Amino acid sequence: MNKILLKKGLKRMVFCLFFCFLGPVIVHQAFKNEEHPFYYTVLIVGLCILVLALFYGYTGIKTLVTALLGERKKRII
Repeated sequence: MNKILLKKGLKRMVFCLFFCFLGPVIVHQAFKNEEHPFYYTVLIVGLCILVLALFYGYTGIKTLVTALLGERKKRII
């Protein structure tokens, strides 16, 4: 088990969890205020945060699996 990669993966998962809560709140606020002049700006920021949540979730899980199971060995056929 690689402790450095484990810490890195857990850190990414914490960022993912933070963005998973922040993104929908911002998108919801944008949809509540559709007549506001910054509607599209707030909506785009919220959607970018949701994409960041997906990115950090994927890379966090991948890093955790690598830390726990080790690098994948490639077969040479």
